[in-house]
Amino acid sequence: MKLHEPGVASEQAASEQRDWLRIHGVSKHFGAFNALQEIDLSVNKGEFICLLGPSGCGKTTLLRIIAGLEAQDRGGVSMAGREIGQLPPAQRNYGIVFQSYALFPNLDVAANVGYALKTSRAEKARRVDELLDLVGLAGTEQRYPSQLSGGQQQRVALARALATSPSLLLLDEPLSALDAKVRERLRQELRQLQRKLGVTTIMVTHDQEEALEVADTIVVMSNGRIEQIGTPEQVYREPASRFVAEFIGRANWLPLLLDQHGQATLAGQPLKVRIPTSMIGVNFSASAFCRPEDVRIENRWEVGSDSMMAVVERVDFHGGLRRAALTLCADRTIRIIADVGPNDAGYAMLEPGRRVPVTLPGHKVRVFPGTSPC
Repeated sequence: MKLHEPGVASEQAASEQRDWLRIHGVSKHFGAFNALQEIDLSVNKGEFICLLGPSGCGKTTLLRIIAGLEAQDRGGVSMAGREIGQLPPAQRNYGIVFQSYALFPNLDVAANVGYALKTSRAEKARRVDELLDLVGLAGTEQRYPSQLSGGQQQRVALARALATSPSLLLLDEPLSALDAKVRERLRQELRQLQRKLGVTTIMVTHDQEEALEVADTIVVMSNGRIEQIGTPEQVYREPASRFVAEFIGRANWLPLLLDQHGQATLAGQPLKVRIPTSMIGVNFSASAFCRPEDVRIENRWEVGSDSMMAVVERVDFHGGLRRAALTLCADRTIRIIADVGPNDAGYAMLEPGRRVPVTLPGHKVRVFPGTSPC
């Protein structure tokens, strides 16, 4: 009998966790419309994935293909090494929650949650009680959907999806029908519950704030293709394409001129930024991308610094920070938004009409080809 070293066993266990769900080469057409084009995606066991993108980008179609509610034209889907792309939904071992809750209005909460359970009455009642306690709805067993708030109905739908202890949880914009405060509270609860249960979860959303808050990994989609896969911080800080940069979060887009040596100027002033190799060697226009929180307002001008002078046009108070709209003195048509906290050097300098030194840290600026978007 061959004994395996502990390190080898742990590596094998880790390998089984990786690429637990695989979507490979999946394409889908609706007539002449390409809904999905050669989608490749791997999901680790226990991971929380968000499919994020604008309406019509293909994220819901992809979720429905994983669920077996839509058939792909090409490609496949495998789970734990087993090809499931041609199996009916009932054989794919997942729970699903829809935007519309999809509860049975004529069944009480207990009957809705236990609908898919094929166990004894006593065992079903025990499981229903356990699930309702898990989602914070203990004591509502005999109430009907019409007697519940939207947030409560969505908790019931989540409990029903988890009733059979599925290997995979699919969420199709589950919080979009709720008001802002309820949505914020529920997404925090959803993330805590997912971590507690360790269930692999794929959620469709068009709400970037939601995706940034709950996901381990975000898959940004556009026009049936994947634009970027990364952690929330990666897609926010290091957008892989202009689409991702424009779609995720608030940003400054500033017009640059590049010379053939890769030197950039903004409003005629040199800007020390890293220029992609593919953009060096030709004179052309480009755009500098910089997050408002990365713009530095200095408390004084220093000789030899990389700062540019700007005029404070407007200051708005946003809780823990001031959001300032500035225009460059060298070109008053160029507008910069800066989010400045009370501990930042230039916080007290932000007064409308005042001239202030502004620094764009080169390592925080990304350069994309083309002119700045409107």
